[in-house]
Amino acid sequence: MVPVVHGCPWCYVGKARFEKALAEFPHRDEVEVVHRSFELDPGRAKDDVQPVLTMLAKKYGMSEAQAQAGEDNLGAQAAAEGLAYRTRGRDHGSTFDMHRLLHFAKEHGRQGELVQLMYEANFAEERSVFNDDERLVEIGVAAGLDEADVRKVLADPGAYADEVRADEREAAQLGATGVPFFVLDRKYGVSGAQPAEVFGQALTQAWGERSPLKLIDDAGAEACGPDGCAVPQH
Repeated sequence: MVPVVHGCPWCYVGKARFEKALAEFPHRDEVEVVHRSFELDPGRAKDDVQPVLTMLAKKYGMSEAQAQAGEDNLGAQAAAEGLAYRTRGRDHGSTFDMHRLLHFAKEHGRQGELVQLMYEANFAEERSVFNDDERLVEIGVAAGLDEADVRKVLADPGAYADEVRADEREAAQLGATGVPFFVLDRKYGVSGAQPAEVFGQALTQAWGERSPLKLIDDAGAEACGPDGCAVPQH
């Protein structure tokens, strides 16, 4: 069972909700979770980093005060899931190198550890993860990867690049236009940061049925798409 995950704030929240559902799933020990690549801004240059509030204000045509209110609301929703969320001072940039490292980590059985540490570094910690190879090296080592190997991957822009692009093509074929998007056993698609109850229902259905991929979608579920991440106002 495979969720397609990217480092957007709703993925951070959605991952926690999915994991709550998985913890209660009777067959949880037989479920393999694999994180797939999905870039919201695939053409972004590595050195193009800007404050999150600036990005949100420009993208959505809102004031920075409105963008900050949305971040505060998102932080409250993250807190409700037991997640730390830094609502001020975060920045935004290219995630391509992170995706490449996640493919490397998958080969070494450390993908789950790395993606969680990347989420925490991006959303909860003060130091930026963008355009800072040393920061990514630290995170990779903390996830259990060899430092020299991590440096080698980061030094080669082509390392695992094809794997990232293959994931993105597969996501498009499956109908993922935004994230989080979870694919369960290639039978069911769950779009958005759904409540844990919805993930639980989808896990049960995917386990017991064989059918073409069905999209379980809620128009009110928060997600990030090519135009950015929805900013909660309530």
